[in-house]
Amino acid sequence: MIDFKEPWKFRVAACLNALLEEAGLPGAVDAAQVTAELPPRPEMGDIGFPMFGYAKALRKGPPQIAAAVAQRLAGLEGLTDPGAGEAAGTAAAEGPYVNIRLDRGGAAAAILADTLPLNGPADGKALGRPGTLAGSRIMVEFSSPNTNKPLHLGHLRNDILGESVSRILAACGAKVRKVCVINDRGIHICKSMLTYREEGGGRTPESEGVKGDHFVGGWYVAFNRRLKEETEELVRTRGLSPEEAEAAAPVLGRAQELLRLWEAGDRETAALWKKMNAWAIEGMKATYRRTGVSFDQYYFESETYLKGKEEILRGLEKGVFYRADDGAIVADLEREKLDKKVLLRSDGTSIYITQDIGLAVYRNRDWPFDRLVYVVGSEQQYHFKALFTILEKLGFPWAKNLYHLSYGMVNLPEGKMKSREGTVVDADDLLDSLRDMALEEIRDKDREEAVGDPVETAEKIALGALHYFLLSVSPSKDMLFDPKESLSFNGNTGPYLQYMGARISSTLRKAAAGAEDPAAGGGKTANPGETGHPARAGHFLLTGDSEWELLKVLADYDGTVAAAAANLDPSLLGAYLYSLSKAFSRFYHDCPILQAETPALRAARLDLAAAVLRVLKDALDLVCIPFLESM
Repeated sequence: MIDFKEPWKFRVAACLNALLEEAGLPGAVDAAQVTAELPPRPEMGDIGFPMFGYAKALRKGPPQIAAAVAQRLAGLEGLTDPGAGEAAGTAAAEGPYVNIRLDRGGAAAAILADTLPLNGPADGKALGRPGTLAGSRIMVEFSSPNTNKPLHLGHLRNDILGESVSRILAACGAKVRKVCVINDRGIHICKSMLTYREEGGGRTPESEGVKGDHFVGGWYVAFNRRLKEETEELVRTRGLSPEEAEAAAPVLGRAQELLRLWEAGDRETAALWKKMNAWAIEGMKATYRRTGVSFDQYYFESETYLKGKEEILRGLEKGVFYRADDGAIVADLEREKLDKKVLLRSDGTSIYITQDIGLAVYRNRDWPFDRLVYVVGSEQQYHFKALFTILEKLGFPWAKNLYHLSYGMVNLPEGKMKSREGTVVDADDLLDSLRDMALEEIRDKDREEAVGDPVETAEKIALGALHYFLLSVSPSKDMLFDPKESLSFNGNTGPYLQYMGARISSTLRKAAAGAEDPAAGGGKTANPGETGHPARAGHFLLTGDSEWELLKVLADYDGTVAAAAANLDPSLLGAYLYSLSKAFSRFYHDCPILQAETPALRAARLDLAAAVLRVLKDALDLVCIPFLESM
């Protein structure tokens, strides 16, 4: 989409260089170095250029420089006859700033010509596709569930952050590969297996009428209930500390034995492991489908956990690592202020970071990437700093392009979630609850017939509410999730954005149906984008304050998508969507569309509404919010 700042940056740079040359001073100003800002008040203009950074080179005060640049801009040819993708304007100095006031009519025509399809939706150009990452290959790892429990609220933040970031990167031209590591081995899996083997009695998810991941997760909670009972008994009868008692609990010993049998390849244990993992994974995949999350490839820890060992041994041979007195292989990261890190235990077994080293190497061979983004909670920051440093020490050139997209915790008003105690907010239960609340709202407002399928609409509202809430703040911040607040149809929420899309759709449907236009003597106006192309003369009429503010937000879309990709931060798009919706609401209130004063203005405002709808739908998809034609 058009960025009117760029041509003005070149003009300002040319003026500054002329001033330097006239004064016989060394140096040159590149257009890329010129800062463009939004003036604090609309009446000051549309683009502001601060002159503070040039005072030393020009040996003048910023206000003097601003006045000289504004004077030179006024004398430049072409400002009132811009080329394609540009807009005419006037320059004025305001203290240390050069402010540019664009010709609104010309800019409106350029923006709408760039936004609307030429001959209907099928002929439209792609929106929000700045091409800043064209040609790059980026792998995004997210979700990484354990197969001993269903997905919960914390997973939902991870999942939707990874999915949204992947869509945004692809929108900027990157070839993206979304991968999920399923943690399907270890003591936590064996805890669920043990209680099912001892208490399950042949029951299945089908026989109990529950999703497989819920079924398996119930046995994990049951294990921890038994572990707690045995621990308390040992504390009471033997006088052990809680830590000693838990380590000595018979049920934990039996789970550890089950892990030993699995690692030894015991056929009966492996069959039970395979069956329970299949139940859990199919349940998780159902939740992924429900939330619009997908992956290009799954990696299973059970197939990759031994891969890092050979890389560590190679590093030992090269002298990158050393063997400690007890036989463990260690990486000395003290120079990087990361202490010493054990990579292989004294008995030769691997640990978590060993597996991640091997998996990173394996995946790069499997799908050579330019960048790998790990979407993992902030509590793992040290782990990833150590991992990336070790891979660089091993000599992998791509290691410098690894990135930990760290995100904060999601808490509830009643406190922190705990999986082992069964106090987590289950993802499916939360979505069901949000859907039911949205359905009740639809019924209370007697909108069942208007929305078509009330249950399907309520489900989409629930997803919009949840996804927007989880993405509306910077990933690094902790957040407190409030279901009722997320479902509000007023304010900065997903349902508000969906409602705005439905409102615009309703207006365009009325226009398409031939709504009466009093100003045109009862005539009808054709659909926007279908009579001629968007460069129609009427677009030059869109010069009112509300129209202009809305057009300026539209023009910022490409830049916002590019910034969201560069910062791996979907909240920038969330803020953009809210700004766009508020700007449209003001326009809708201030500027009659179907009852505009003239047919030409009516057609232009319909085109503006159609352009907003097109951008709104595109941006909603990037942040995983379902679009609704009616609400």
